[in-house]
Amino acid sequence: MSVSVSNQARGAIMVASPWVEWLARLGFAAKGVVYAIVGVLAVQYAFGQGGKTSGTTGAFETIAGEPFGQILLAIIALGLVGYSIWQFARAGMDADDAGSDMKGIAKRIGYACNGILHMGLSFIAASMAIMGASSSGGGESSISDWTATVMSEPFGRWLVGIGGVIVIGVGLYRIYKGYSTKFTQSLDLSEMNSTERTWTVRFGRMGLAAQGIVFMMIGSFFVQAAMQFDPNEARGVGGALQTLAQQPYGPWLLALVALGLVAHGIYNFILARYRRIQAV
Repeated sequence: MSVSVSNQARGAIMVASPWVEWLARLGFAAKGVVYAIVGVLAVQYAFGQGGKTSGTTGAFETIAGEPFGQILLAIIALGLVGYSIWQFARAGMDADDAGSDMKGIAKRIGYACNGILHMGLSFIAASMAIMGASSSGGGESSISDWTATVMSEPFGRWLVGIGGVIVIGVGLYRIYKGYSTKFTQSLDLSEMNSTERTWTVRFGRMGLAAQGIVFMMIGSFFVQAAMQFDPNEARGVGGALQTLAQQPYGPWLLALVALGLVAHGIYNFILARYRRIQAV
């Protein structure tokens, strides 16, 4: 019976695969828009030109305030849903051939978590597209609220701490992935000329390094929250960028990381065009 169900599921994915690929590419483009906006706002803030240090929700709010912003948010929400579906296909159907050994299973669990995360982001974007920016949920404050909820459960403090360590590990891996240029393995480089390949590597390295730094900071916030038993210590992207701004030479540090996030946005646009995507 389980084999039959698995075959039926795989068959359904095969039928839907052109749509899954199209939506996944739209999802990469949506991520590109969000990262670019977060980075640009942070650069402006660093140099006193307005802007703000915010995460994904702040980017959604900025988009919502623009002409036709709610329509763009709806498109972004659709793209994030498609990206999530593809992540679930990678996890459940092994669409990227991660394998079934311990390393492959760990990757596929990561894909599933990524799918859940982006499905949540798509819900926030859709809610803001329908009801406006007031439905965003509070950004950094919501992170503290969720952390407080987890910490109120048995072993919740440990879960928050372990989660923080995992996020730090993900950040370190992102930096390594950028340094080693392993990210190019999933791209169809044969369709690029030499200049495009060179800039793809540059944008990929800069973006992954910036993302890795932000992830490591976020993870350290969660570890600190667990150690101090204080959910208010937990912060997201906006909190990480604000912390950078408060350090010695903070505006320059913030500007460098923010430019890296803009580069990561551009890299996601490249992924939307050249990423090898298969649904089965």
